[in-house]
Amino acid sequence: MASSLSNHCSSLLKLCSKSQDRSHLKKLHCLILKSLSLSADTFLSNTLITCYARSDLLSYARNLFYQIPHPNPFSWNAILSAYSKAGCIPQMEEVFFSMPEKDGVSWNSLISGYAGHGSRDRAVAAYCVMLREGLIPNRITFSTMLILSSACSSAGLGRQVHCQIIKFGFESYVFVGSPLVDMYSKSGFIREALQVFEGMEEKNVVMYNTMMIGLLRCGMVEDSKKLFREMAERDSISWTTMVTGLTKNGLDLEAIDLFREMRAAGVGIDQFTFGSILTACGGLSALQLGKQTHAYIIRTHYDDNVFVGSALVDMYSKCRSIRHAEVVFRRLRTKNIVSWTAMLVGYGQNGCSEEAVRIFCEMQKHGVEPDDFALGSVISSCANLASLEEGTQLHCRAIVSGLISFITVSNAIVTLYGKCGIIEDSHRSFDEMQTRDSVSWTALVSGYAQFGKAKETIDLFEKMLNDGVKPDGVTFIGVLSACSRAGLVEKGYSYYNSMMHDHHIVPIVDHYTCMIDLFSRAGRLKEAEDFIKQMPCHPDAIGWATLLSSCRFHGELEIGKWAAENLIELDPKSPVSYVLLSSLHASRGNWDEVAKLRRGMRDKKVKKEPGCSWIKYKNKVHIFSADDQSHPYSERIYVELEKLNDKMIVEGYKPDLSSVLHDVSESEKIHILGHHSEKLAIAFGLIFMPPELPIRVVKNLRVCVDCHNATKFISKITGREILVRDAIRFHKFSGGVCSCGDFW
Repeated sequence: MASSLSNHCSSLLKLCSKSQDRSHLKKLHCLILKSLSLSADTFLSNTLITCYARSDLLSYARNLFYQIPHPNPFSWNAILSAYSKAGCIPQMEEVFFSMPEKDGVSWNSLISGYAGHGSRDRAVAAYCVMLREGLIPNRITFSTMLILSSACSSAGLGRQVHCQIIKFGFESYVFVGSPLVDMYSKSGFIREALQVFEGMEEKNVVMYNTMMIGLLRCGMVEDSKKLFREMAERDSISWTTMVTGLTKNGLDLEAIDLFREMRAAGVGIDQFTFGSILTACGGLSALQLGKQTHAYIIRTHYDDNVFVGSALVDMYSKCRSIRHAEVVFRRLRTKNIVSWTAMLVGYGQNGCSEEAVRIFCEMQKHGVEPDDFALGSVISSCANLASLEEGTQLHCRAIVSGLISFITVSNAIVTLYGKCGIIEDSHRSFDEMQTRDSVSWTALVSGYAQFGKAKETIDLFEKMLNDGVKPDGVTFIGVLSACSRAGLVEKGYSYYNSMMHDHHIVPIVDHYTCMIDLFSRAGRLKEAEDFIKQMPCHPDAIGWATLLSSCRFHGELEIGKWAAENLIELDPKSPVSYVLLSSLHASRGNWDEVAKLRRGMRDKKVKKEPGCSWIKYKNKVHIFSADDQSHPYSERIYVELEKLNDKMIVEGYKPDLSSVLHDVSESEKIHILGHHSEKLAIAFGLIFMPPELPIRVVKNLRVCVDCHNATKFISKITGREILVRDAIRFHKFSGGVCSCGDFW
């Protein structure tokens, strides 16, 4: 009867342990102490030790073990296993070396404890001692050693263990075969993995899944699909493995088709399946399918799962539906670093850099520490905003936290300083990097290119090639842009051909736009026209606008009309074509044509984007528009402008009236030019910014010719360094000279 009661209590204890019901486990222990003589029932004590260990109540397990008057081998192994699984290595070793006798279970616990908690060398040493003492390893020993080999990417150790598996006759065991296949595939020896797999007489679904994962990891998609179809039995892991593998190999459409097949087969779908299919929807920008999947997620009650929620945020962000991403994010009751980062990156991908910085600050308030990916993303957003102050603070944070050592963070810092116009600091950050990749080089190349430093850009690019770093398409965009802005047409054309023939990079629309810019900026508009006509695709709106802008600058009416017609056809609601063509006609005095274009804009309800400039002072952004009277310090600003204008005229400044696109008197044109937004922002900076600091102004449009000339005079008269970042590039004005060489 006592034995029956003991067995019944043991079953109840295991049930409590399995359900992690600690309260009932302790109550049951109390009941056993009252009803039975626990000191005389070692079997029940051993069960309690195991159950307490599984319920993360290690101190209870330890106390109970030391209360057993005569622990048997099962008792010793129970407490040893508890310490092993908890990673309490010193206590595990103490128990192991105190054991009166050790069996295979004892050695397996010791090896597993070492292997599972970062002590690879001690695990291998223990395994060797076990062999020397004449104990024969079993399938658990071999499985542990193979998993250790995989985790450490140690094919040499794995091969030695494989030899011993054959020696001791365990090669036909499926339990050993699966980790053996996994070890070889993770080490890149897929042929050996296939040999082990094919040599197994009996294969279960776990082994098939392991082999599929290995094939997909090595990019052998067709082989994995064939294996999947050959499976007599598939579980949810089999389906999820294939869906995930197809997604990771860029086969998003196939992944979606297989997901549909999976649903039709009635297979249970878990968080990992949803995560993979949402990744596929994001990769294809398939918003409608993503919404359908979202609806299915809600029906299956996975919408509050943090893993699935993060994947939904990422999917909506990649589908350019950032407001849907926000709604999903806000509804998540539990958020982790992945979900916060998904929202942060989503804002950045959708051009919402201010929101990205804001969500980062919110993340900080919630006590979530950023990882390298989150910190790199928010620094990139600061770079897009040209927000030097916040970016510098984040740079300091990266140094203090140690995240500066991650290449994603270092690359973002190089980009930050480049986009903020401090190319020297960008280069210094690049030089301080311990490791560099093609993104690092590209960030610096692009920084120099945007600054108009063509020679430095080309020298850096050549050094990149000499160091054996392979450039990508983005690198060539930077190099071609630099050549364009410096008027190096032949050099740029040579790099364009090298990109295709030497580096086998297929041009995309951005490269074609660079080439159009290269020819048209240099006034070689007929060559630009011929290049467009032989392109395999039509230019995008930026390409046509680039050509039209150059036609305006060089006064080429016919090609300008052709570019404008194509731009209007491509984007009827864009004001760019109307404004540039109006400017071209205005420069020739064709005011009737200008009026006609403006009527067309009114009829089609096309609105020109108003020009504005902004400057940051004492953590506040001050925004100015042309002829702005709304600023609290407007009176002081206009007085400062009048003083500057008088001094500039003495130095030889003459307003460029061609920058005014209105049929008004000369005096009115001079008045309009004198109150452009960037001039107001610069005057504000001269009044309030300390003399030792440069004046940094950002403009949303391309700076006009007159403002460019005026800023050169202002920098000479005041002795101040002025940095203007417009829609095209950086301009660094100092001593009456601009870094762009008057070519922008």
